Amino acid sequence: MAKVTKRPRYVKMNGILYPEMFSPKCFKEALEYKPEPDDVFICTYPKCGTTWMQNVAMYIFRKGKEIKDPYEFIKYSPFIDMLGKEGIDGMPRPGAFKTHLPYSHMPFSPEAKYIFVARNPKDCCVSFYHHARNQPGFGFWDGEFDDFFELFMAGELEYNDYFDHLLEWYPHRNDRNVLYTTYEDMKKDIKAVILKLSKFFGQEYIEAIEKDNAVLNNIIHYSGFDYMKKKISEVYDVRCEESSSEPMYEGLKYMAEFTASLKYPDDLPELQFVRKGIVGDWKNHFSAEQTERLNSKFLEKLKDTEVLQWYPLE
Repeated sequence: MAKVTKRPRYVKMNGILYPEMFSPKCFKEALEYKPEPDDVFICTYPKCGTTWMQNVAMYIFRKGKEIKDPYEFIKYSPFIDMLGKEGIDGMPRPGAFKTHLPYSHMPFSPEAKYIFVARNPKDCCVSFYHHARNQPGFGFWDGEFDDFFELFMAGELEYNDYFDHLLEWYPHRNDRNVLYTTYEDMKKDIKAVILKLSKFFGQEYIEAIEKDNAVLNNIIHYSGFDYMKKKISEVYDVRCEESSSEPMYEGLKYMAEFTASLKYPDDLPELQFVRKGIVGDWKNHFSAEQTERLNSKFLEKLKDTEVLQWYPLE
């Protein structure tokens, strides 16, 4: 591993690196949660389509009914690693929890349902880099891509190694209570993914779509890139003030206070949870050497899996 001059701010619990701006109490509560039989978890490595899948699941459960305030997104699809028990208890049901926990640390129940989304590691790395730079709580606003690439290759980013995370979930892709898809499949045919997910959730949701075409059209519209970029990009912006009508969660308060303590520059770029939403952006960032190195690790780690067919090397 080449020398790294700058790292995002992480801490470790139970062997997992997680953002230092997350409340340790809330993170521990997520690790210790015992799932209810009807729980649904959206499980991804960071920047692999999590927010997109949250949005799709939320609107399937809401049968295409639009939320009134983007802040409601946190309540209807809480990031339990950051919000802990308060987010879990406050979620209206039916709903879906977001988590980046690896399978070995997941709150597991055979009666709960799990959605796993994979993404090309090269695009994941690039999206992850921009996320770390744009979110001031990471303290990485002046970080360079070359440093971040080295951390990605070494598995020294939050939630540890991309490949290990993927390989923990991969053997469970055909479990009856797991739905497995990819970011690229969502880009290729979001309608097919919505229908598949609706069936996975239960007869009530696929029937709602079949009985009223407007339900499906609304889910597709509200899960579109332009809509999400406008409505959701600033949901987790800790620079916003606490709403008088919606008290801020304990985990968000912790993150806001931690971030403020870093005294970040005033000219930071706008925080974007939804940035480009494209496939292949890695080509604008990777050098030839970096491409070769990541390809080698890809082949080494995933040589006995179908993932090699999902992401042909370039």
